Amino acid sequence: MAHKPYTSIPIQECGEPLVPIPDSFLKLHPHPYQSLGAPYGQASPFWLRSGVLAALERAQAFLKPHGWQLAIFDAYRPIAVQQFMVAHTFSALCQERGHDAQQLEPAIATEIWQQVYRFWAVPSLDPAKPPPHSTGAAVDLTLADREGRLLEMGGAIDEISERSLPDFYDRHPEGTSAACFAQRRQVLYQAMSDAGFQRHPNEWWHFSLGDQLWAWQRQQQTNQRDIIARYGRIDF
Repeated sequence: MAHKPYTSIPIQECGEPLVPIPDSFLKLHPHPYQSLGAPYGQASPFWLRSGVLAALERAQAFLKPHGWQLAIFDAYRPIAVQQFMVAHTFSALCQERGHDAQQLEPAIATEIWQQVYRFWAVPSLDPAKPPPHSTGAAVDLTLADREGRLLEMGGAIDEISERSLPDFYDRHPEGTSAACFAQRRQVLYQAMSDAGFQRHPNEWWHFSLGDQLWAWQRQQQTNQRDIIARYGRIDF
């Protein structure tokens, strides 16, 4: 199982509630994980901590002069959903590569699990090491135009490939659309970072605020070791 350096960051839970993301935001329906049968129970993938939602509203306002808006793919994720999606991703990668998931050589299984955990957080039940989405402080999103049409970003959300790296098109500028994809990713990053979010190092679509990953990234940027997380795992 992959080690995530941010899980060593202390959490001082602030107690903010989970609140629904309002309909003033474009939310992608049907929700992809619910469509797969992920076990949300009574929880919603379109919940966030109240402070995170306030920051998301600032990011939305940043985009208005561009004629764009945020399109919410996924936000709150119970641990059971994280477990479900990690297992689903492993099975999908096995199938994609022509392997029987039940009869894998150990070396191949290890390599596939490494790919899974490069992008997906470990579905840990340890309250000191919660997956970011299980804190209500992380959101996966993309851009849409005023009419709600999704913009092409040069790769799908959750795609297990190098194209998911935020700077992929800056490093690979060849192709007629590369500059466009790079610019759109940069505008999304600017909108979210100006509102206080940090972007996942491996995913152009994942942003968080106040969780362990956010605190770890802030520590790396500022060298201030007293920055800690204010959102821990929240169960519903």
